[in-house]
This record gives sequence, structure tokens and C-alpha cells, in this order.
Amino acid sequence: MLRFDNAPKKATNLTLNSKVLEMARDLGMNVSQTVDQLLAEEVKRRYWEKWNEDNREGIAAYNARIAKEGLPLAKYRTF
Repeated sequence: MLRFDNAPKKATNLTLNSKVLEMARDLGMNVSQTVDQLLAEEVKRRYWEKWNEDNREGIAAYNARIAKEGLPLAKYRTF
């Protein structure tokens, strides 16, 4: 699972649109925190997108097997 909690912060340089940055500051936004949160979300999204692509064949094979044979232990399901 991707967890970024409690990771140390690292200073970095970003090039941002000056008008957007000015507006964000005028609105009292914490730019570092906002960028950190949005970047973490995008990293997670891309990670799982890549994971799904890398495992596409295995997922398809599993789904085909379930479609053909049914779920294992299905007879014990109560729902």
C-alpha cells in the first residue's frame, strides 16, 4: 500500500505560474502543503494505473477463471 504519512519533508525548488502563486498567497493557502497533497494524490493515481496495466493479463485470467468456474467457496457464502 502506498503510504506517505510521517515521511520527512525535503526542500525543493518549483517553478510556478506567478499569478496563480500570488492568488494562492492572497487566499492564505499553504502552497507547500497544497502541492504536497495534490502531488501525493497524483503519484498514487499513476502508481495504481501502472499497477493495473502491469497486471492486466493476470487480472483478466483470474476474471476468466471466475466466470468459468465461479467463486471459490461460493457455496459457503451467506449473501
